Amino acid sequence: MTDATADRPVVHLSGLDKSFPTKGGGETAALQGIDLDVQTGEFISLIGPSGCGKSTLLRIVGDLIEPTAGSVEVNGKSARQARVDRDYGIVFQAPVLFDWRSVEANVRLPLEISGVTGAERDKRIDEMLDLVELSGFRDHYPHQLSGGMQQRVAIARALALQPALLLMDEPFGALDEMTRERLNAEVLRIWRATGKTVIFVTHSIPEAVFLSTRAVVMSPRPGRISHVVDVDLPQPRSEDSRETDRYYELVTEVREALRGRTPDADKPDTDTPGTDEPASPSQERARAEGSFG
Repeated sequence: MTDATADRPVVHLSGLDKSFPTKGGGETAALQGIDLDVQTGEFISLIGPSGCGKSTLLRIVGDLIEPTAGSVEVNGKSARQARVDRDYGIVFQAPVLFDWRSVEANVRLPLEISGVTGAERDKRIDEMLDLVELSGFRDHYPHQLSGGMQQRVAIARALALQPALLLMDEPFGALDEMTRERLNAEVLRIWRATGKTVIFVTHSIPEAVFLSTRAVVMSPRPGRISHVVDVDLPQPRSEDSRETDRYYELVTEVREALRGRTPDADKPDTDTPGTDEPASPSQERARAEGSFG
């Protein structure tokens, strides 16, 4: 690998716009002026209000739809070529498993399509099932699994071809909160074990902070990148990370960015007599636990 390749972002978006035609012959702008670089090994969350274009942006990176303007590069290639070269795997909100295929057969599917056979195919299947801790369920069928287990099968299938990039479109949005938090920890474990680059769409502020190295905050439609929060929580993260003052400070920062407030706008002027003291950690926590409005 050359130095230029090592320094090149896994994903490079420049001047990206996306519009959809309307019935009256006009257009609806979904995305506008998106510039973003994603470096090797990052875990990037896209978060914003409903309809802001998060999933649209993910689908453009995955070459499922084309941008109206701007450029997309994945591993230094066009998005189309990266898809042809199978440089990424995709996990959707629904697991999209084949009911008539066992867990093992669902994970085997992309390997079959790609012509991977024999010992190499069996080795990959074993590795993926071990990775998502489902080796004991390889002969089960999707209807015999919980929703969380089905999503773990989908993750194993997406990683079977060893892609450089994993795209995840609200994969835990339909799950209950306890299952979601448990799978958050599982995804971080898989991310650390594989070293993959991840782009993750979510509506959940706590999820974005817990998972990410950076949280990319998007504005209402047309979606623009309004703020990027560097998430400096120590790695590896655990459930204890959710109880730290820094975690609550970051949740508050993301929430304020979603409300369109600059990070320092609401801080008191400590040089002016009579102003309030800065918020205490307990106040930051109470604010972070409030709802996004």
